[in-house]
Amino acid sequence: MARKWPTAFGLVAALLALAAGLQLGGSTLEQWQLAARWTARVGFPIFLATYLASSLYSVYPAPWSRALARDRRWWGLGFAASHTVHLVALIMATNLNPEPRTVASLIPGSIAYIFILLMALTSSKTAMRTLGRNWKRLHSTGIHVIWLIYTLAYAKRIPVPDTRAIGITMTTLAITALIIRLAARRNRVVPAFA
Repeated sequence: MARKWPTAFGLVAALLALAAGLQLGGSTLEQWQLAARWTARVGFPIFLATYLASSLYSVYPAPWSRALARDRRWWGLGFAASHTVHLVALIMATNLNPEPRTVASLIPGSIAYIFILLMALTSSKTAMRTLGRNWKRLHSTGIHVIWLIYTLAYAKRIPVPDTRAIGITMTTLAITALIIRLAARRNRVVPAFA
């Protein structure tokens, strides 16, 4: 039976990041900005666990990768829980910011959240049976859209000196994850529990 703890882990990690941001920010706006930034950052490794779960098992079959692949649904739901907390922090930071965001700047994140919601709502065996091949299309498209938005969000930080280190680190992790997925396509080991 799959362990559901990754879902709770995602929620708790995001709530801790939220609390840290609210505790350490100097002003109310800065508190919510830190909370938004840190909840996004704690969500990223949870997302990568979901993104790489089956691929890591294909590239390196081992007990730990088998467990990760077996529990990938719960890691995905952990990411959805984590990013729900991030959304709250982001809305608060956006509402408090005297410089309003443009509609164009909200489009990528909105698309990501539509996919996160749809994927979370269809993360069950019943949904898989009901949607058939469309389930695979939805989840495959959704996870790659989220990967792209994360990658672009971190890559745009590389030219800025203050955020260069985090931009390089996270962009490198995202690209490495894509390379692992591509390598796994060659191996095509399908877990028996999939």
